[in-house]
Amino acid sequence: MENQEETQQLAHKIFLLKHPDVQDIEKVRLKEEVFAAVKSNHMVPLYETLVADGVLALDQGLLDSMRNDNDEELKKLDEKIVDAEENLGESEVREAHLAKSLFYIRIGDKDKVLEQLKITETKTVAVGQKMDLVFYSLQLGFFYMDFDLISKSIDRAKSLFEEGGDWERKNRLKVYDGLYCMATRNFKKAADLFLDSISTFTTYEIFTYDTFIFYTVLTSIITLDRVSLKQKVVDAPEILTVIGKIPHLTEFLNSLYDCQYKSFFSAFAGLTEQIKFDRYLHPHFRYYMREVRTAIYSQFLESYKSVTIEAMAKAFGVTVEFIDTELSRFIAAGKLHCKIDKVSGVLETNRPDAKNALYQATIKQGDFLLNRIQKLSRVIDL
Repeated sequence: MENQEETQQLAHKIFLLKHPDVQDIEKVRLKEEVFAAVKSNHMVPLYETLVADGVLALDQGLLDSMRNDNDEELKKLDEKIVDAEENLGESEVREAHLAKSLFYIRIGDKDKVLEQLKITETKTVAVGQKMDLVFYSLQLGFFYMDFDLISKSIDRAKSLFEEGGDWERKNRLKVYDGLYCMATRNFKKAADLFLDSISTFTTYEIFTYDTFIFYTVLTSIITLDRVSLKQKVVDAPEILTVIGKIPHLTEFLNSLYDCQYKSFFSAFAGLTEQIKFDRYLHPHFRYYMREVRTAIYSQFLESYKSVTIEAMAKAFGVTVEFIDTELSRFIAAGKLHCKIDKVSGVLETNRPDAKNALYQATIKQGDFLLNRIQKLSRVIDL
């Protein structure tokens, strides 16, 4: 597919087809759409993979027909490359090789795409054009969720920027880098990169601006302090113009910042489906749910030296048993700094002293260093 936005949508549909929680009736529609996309773009390698995975049924006649059409088109592309090399200039040679790269991208042949992009790069002089080739590699990496390819492509892009490169492409790379960080659970860096790109977003080939804002808000909520969240997210005009279009997101953000805990849990429940069925966030679904609850419980407890479990349960609109179980789990994991007095039904906060923590860390590191020196001295004595 030459339209990269359609390509990423196809990847999302394939993800949903394989998702166990998607309803069968929805999968029937998705299967028809995936099959239509594969057929119209002659995506032979992808079709073979989906048949092997049991996602699509094998139509041998269609497969043979698509193969023949691809072979004929490839023959024409090779003839154009030979003609350009023999009769035309360097830019025409590059364009002919790029056309072959785009052909492999359209049919979804990952190995051939990477091979042809390398050849095309050897025919490319301008840094900007080399960057565009790297973006094709990144799009391919996100389609197949190949994090090794994505990481290498991002490093390659950053090294190219040292040679030059325009701001528009640099800003696009920030979004790709942010998406990679989010997909690999580095939510802090992802939020920073997304927030830097809010006013310069042009990366429509991987997702819409609405989706970009969705990711920006979700990553910011669990990584920013209240002051930064207010300045960069809650009051950001770019976010305010879009956030209302995304179900539950306005309530989710505002209820957290305004300490409306009952509303927060309601909006949070509404967002879980969107997070669960997002192919980048799905692997981190349970982790993200824990982090959000940690953030909201910490914010509530910040205001109190001690508070009854009943009062906290009432504030969140849940049962005492639910809050008791939740907090016990988070306290045991070291996520919340408080203790439960079960007899009197009271929570007592014990916020860590920063200076004391630094002192303990210094003692621990010093002790470790002394042990290393002692081991080294024994080796030297020998």
